[in-house]
Amino acid sequence: MKCPHCGHEMTEGYLLCDHCGKDIQIVPDFEPEIENSITETLSTLVSSQEEPDDGENVDMENETAFGAGKRSRKPQVILALVILFLAAFVSYALYAYHIHTVDYQIDKAMAYAEKGAYSEAIACLEKAYADYPEEARLLFLEADYYYLQQMDNYALSALMKIIDTDTAPRYAEEDVEEAYGKIITIYANQKEYGLINELLRACDNERIVGMFQSYLAMEPEFSYVEGSYAEVIPLKLSSNTAGTIYYTLDGSKPDKNSQIYTSPLFLETGEYTVSAFFVNDYGIESDVVTKTYVINLAVPNAPVVELYSGEYTEATMIAVEPAEGCKTFYTTDESEPTADSVPYTGPIPMPLGKTLFKFVNISSEGIASEVTTRTFTLRLRGAIPTETAVTNLVNRLVETGYLDDAAGNNSRQSGVLSYQFSSVLRVGEDDYYTIYEYYDDGTGLLSRTDKVFLVHVYTGAAAQLGYDENGDFMANPI
Repeated sequence: MKCPHCGHEMTEGYLLCDHCGKDIQIVPDFEPEIENSITETLSTLVSSQEEPDDGENVDMENETAFGAGKRSRKPQVILALVILFLAAFVSYALYAYHIHTVDYQIDKAMAYAEKGAYSEAIACLEKAYADYPEEARLLFLEADYYYLQQMDNYALSALMKIIDTDTAPRYAEEDVEEAYGKIITIYANQKEYGLINELLRACDNERIVGMFQSYLAMEPEFSYVEGSYAEVIPLKLSSNTAGTIYYTLDGSKPDKNSQIYTSPLFLETGEYTVSAFFVNDYGIESDVVTKTYVINLAVPNAPVVELYSGEYTEATMIAVEPAEGCKTFYTTDESEPTADSVPYTGPIPMPLGKTLFKFVNISSEGIASEVTTRTFTLRLRGAIPTETAVTNLVNRLVETGYLDDAAGNNSRQSGVLSYQFSSVLRVGEDDYYTIYEYYDDGTGLLSRTDKVFLVHVYTGAAAQLGYDENGDFMANPI
């Protein structure tokens, strides 16, 4: 087939001349038999209308026959004309319908695009979109052609028509998801992460938001609603994706120089105004969210110590009444007791000399009571020195063969045993020094053994601490 405009031989099936680019108007061919019939009918019609010559003698019989033939052919001519008209009309109608179909315009646009004529291709798509606005593929193809020309803003404009809430209901969900994906890809290539965040914040489709949430910077979520509490609360802050949470506890506006959230915030007694915001891995910042918490915790009572401060002349145990829901801790070095101090587990032997005790109760919520202070002075008149008591014990252990010598060697082990005074203990009616045994494996590191020895405060007699059937202390002579 040759182009009617330039005469160039066209490729079969093409609607555009690839030589001059003109659009070819295709008119369907008629069947030869129909065309010949129409031609013959028209010729007969023309000849029937011709007048006979003036000098010609016409036989009345022939004239009558001709008149009859003339009358018989007139309907045929009319019928032929009607058929010709209908055939032409149907052909034109089919052609007119075809050139306005979506597929025709897409094929035409793609043919232009193959030659790099993107403007003409886009014009075809926009013409089709005006008639078929429900066809998302027209907008996708238009966006692609703009994108290939590096006209990102125009590509975005085409894609935005698909996700527009006023028009989106007429598009399939998969088309809307695809449009979001293409828009976000363009923004990401432009490093316009803030626009991606705004786009997703305005999207009410949870599935789509979930697909691209790594670009989203939502406000941090708080594990507790704001309000008043009668307990310590471990406040947790969480974000929708990877990033960093910054916070303050005094109500001031946080920034990137504020504290970074890494673990739960334990809010104890008092009022806290917690402000926080989130920054995702793309540097997008969320809005600041602020919540206020008032923690009203019951402060436990101070420890009750049964003994009063003063001077004592015999071994005495220091006992503290337990407080419900609390643990008791104490110090003897004049420091303030905390949850890291020595825990009170039972009556404490009063140390020799003057000692300052400080006791505190700490509730399960971590609230500390007031501190109870006691000063005890233990003086044992006529008692042997503690150094003498230790020496007496070692000598006795050598005598019994438990030790090889006073240096603490023995044949049962390679290390050395040593002994240190601990406290004064009342056993029955007598007072004893308690002396602990320690083992040195040669590294200089002492470890306490399970043996506790006793030395009578006044006589110096050695014994080993034991327990009777009631669990009371008893001294087993060595």
